[in-house]
Amino acid sequence: MPISSRSTGTSCSPGTPRRRLRSGLALALVLGASSASAQPARRPAQPPAAQPPAGQPGAPAPQPGAAPAQPGAATAAPAQPGAAQPGAAQPGAATAPPAQPGAAQPGATPAQPGAAPVGGSDVEALEPPAPAREPLMPPADTAAPAAPQPARPDASEGPAAAAEGTERKATQGEIGARPSEVYAEDWWSHARPTFEFHGYYRLRWELFNSFALGRTDGRDAALWPQPADNSYDSSHFVNLCDPSETTSGGSRDFHWCKSDTQAGANMRFRLNPELHISDNLRILSQVDLLDNVVLGSTPEGYTNQPSGRLRGGYDVARRGGYSPLGVFSSTQWAPSAGVNAPKDSISVKRIWGEYMTPVGLLRFGRMPNHWGLGMVANSGDGHDSDYQSTVDRLMFVTGIKKYDLYFAGAWDWANEGATSASLQELEGQPYDLAQSDDVDQYVFVAVRRKNPELQKLELARGNAVMNGGVYFAYRKQTLANDNTGSGGEDKTATLGQTIDNVASGYVHRGAEMVIPDVWFQFLYKKFRFELEAAMIYGSLDLRGQDESDYANALSPEDTGWGVRQFGIATQAELTEMEGRLRIHFGFGYATGDDDVPSLKPGDGLMDPQNSTDRTYSTFRFHPDYRVDQILFRNILSRVQGAYYFRPGVDWDFARDKNGQRAGLGAAAIWSRASEFVQAPGNARDLGIELNGQLYFQSKDGTLNDDPDKMGGFYTAVQYGVLFPLGGLGQLAGEKAIQPIDLETAQTVRWYLGILF
Repeated sequence: MPISSRSTGTSCSPGTPRRRLRSGLALALVLGASSASAQPARRPAQPPAAQPPAGQPGAPAPQPGAAPAQPGAATAAPAQPGAAQPGAAQPGAATAPPAQPGAAQPGATPAQPGAAPVGGSDVEALEPPAPAREPLMPPADTAAPAAPQPARPDASEGPAAAAEGTERKATQGEIGARPSEVYAEDWWSHARPTFEFHGYYRLRWELFNSFALGRTDGRDAALWPQPADNSYDSSHFVNLCDPSETTSGGSRDFHWCKSDTQAGANMRFRLNPELHISDNLRILSQVDLLDNVVLGSTPEGYTNQPSGRLRGGYDVARRGGYSPLGVFSSTQWAPSAGVNAPKDSISVKRIWGEYMTPVGLLRFGRMPNHWGLGMVANSGDGHDSDYQSTVDRLMFVTGIKKYDLYFAGAWDWANEGATSASLQELEGQPYDLAQSDDVDQYVFVAVRRKNPELQKLELARGNAVMNGGVYFAYRKQTLANDNTGSGGEDKTATLGQTIDNVASGYVHRGAEMVIPDVWFQFLYKKFRFELEAAMIYGSLDLRGQDESDYANALSPEDTGWGVRQFGIATQAELTEMEGRLRIHFGFGYATGDDDVPSLKPGDGLMDPQNSTDRTYSTFRFHPDYRVDQILFRNILSRVQGAYYFRPGVDWDFARDKNGQRAGLGAAAIWSRASEFVQAPGNARDLGIELNGQLYFQSKDGTLNDDPDKMGGFYTAVQYGVLFPLGGLGQLAGEKAIQPIDLETAQTVRWYLGILF
């Protein structure tokens, strides 16, 4: 299966097909033409008045260079305004719109195996529009009657009359018969904003077996906590299973519950509405309905209320009278944040605007952020995605089309700090309380990406194509108030907090980082190789809220904390059998930290440092960069402090020309820790995982007829098995206290989706 998900929105990434916008514009024009032709018939054209002989007063002057009319020659009738011409291109159909947001980013691959790559990017929006073709003349037997020609005013009538005669007359609602006759006022009198919907609905059933790997760690410190109903030692047991009747008054004896399996299902309905106001102006958004809601998690009668405990949180409220126990629940309630679910039924994820200027594309708002393979910035727009990179950004993209070079600059609001927003005032305009606590980020992008159509032509000729670019980000924060405690004086930056309390909780964070990220792509015939390499280099004065954290008692000259992280991901793919067979190999490496005792950080905490080095060097991939089904996707939640090798193959054993297909895929993943001391068993080898799947995709409807895109109905059954190795085992001292046998982890997934 492909290694990472193909994204549908990007900060600066080239190439997006414009079929949707063009089809919308063409449809608007066809409807306009139909309405014009449906108007009441006009009176037949009257024959032109007889002209006086040449040289007589009032006779029109001959046009210079005009050929004399031949006697008896038939005059070709011009096309009637608004009448559809056979084979004619619709006016405005060739106008190039901005790039579509559902486009994949440079180098990204589909989230699921077998998904054909999707081309597209914002920089393609900078291409000049193709010239419109003049319509063909109608056949002789369908020629329309000649229309009356306006009489040219005599020069003796003065310049005002001459100007009036040359001025274009009102069209009375008709569209010009030829593209050259379409004027701006005609276009705006007929074009209307178009509203498009794209997205998907999915339902995923999953089964996890032995994800704890047989380890007996406490649930708060385990890589994967044991199921709540599993008894695995004398401190963690549930003695309520397999009851047996006793002889003393109906009392019962119970046994320990044993279950190392977890199973459930979840769903999401994602909408990507697009409001196209004109050919160069649009508003885009993303809205999730029932976002990853676990089926059966909001039953009738289940509600929460704020807790009065010191640490806050929620308590389960008393159930209603018609559902006093969970077993009597007969329906599901809509999710409501803080009442019966952590988030609401409807979640607006993104809204941003795009305006295509004569010199480039302007984007502003809350938008997706994706670059390269998605190792660092990943928009998470795949049909099986769960995580996203979303930024509040002001961005401008321009380029030199002749050389396929594109440039972008962006200003990101990464973290604004405390604001004046309050739960006691839900209207009005909140504002930022301070500037020094802002996390400001500035981004520069330079990329070379060949036009997708020309790229296909070059590959068909047997020529190699190379694309690539650099994404550079600079991030800085001076002050910070990240307090989370609630004891004593309240110095947290909670909603509605007083400015004095916010100020009293400041510390000098002194954080500064640079993030260079390089992407490279090489294409030759049916072979593809891609690489993304990134580094995070920076420093910070304090990790928490205590000034003493700056000093280094063991090494007084080495104050503060450093950040030195590096990661690289590569993908190689060979396509054969007319695209039915895809052989791929993936590799990824994330630096580790020999001063940190674990691969996963604590819940919301910085990694503890066990030496005088004071440098954080554990690199972490974006969690939506998927390489397997068990270890990195679930147990570790992402590739971090480890490296892997991943050969795989996908084969469409049945495939139609319109994209409908059925196939299977398989992959093997060998994972190792970059620093052995971070692995639980202090060994590099973490495990070997085998993944397989069987998938089917149908193409239903004219909107899903592109074989290079995911569309229509899609389903896949996936299986994974992880054989843990020494790195996930026990230390020598742990074996002496309570030896365990590592267990093989397994998963089964069933994906059902409708994509449009």
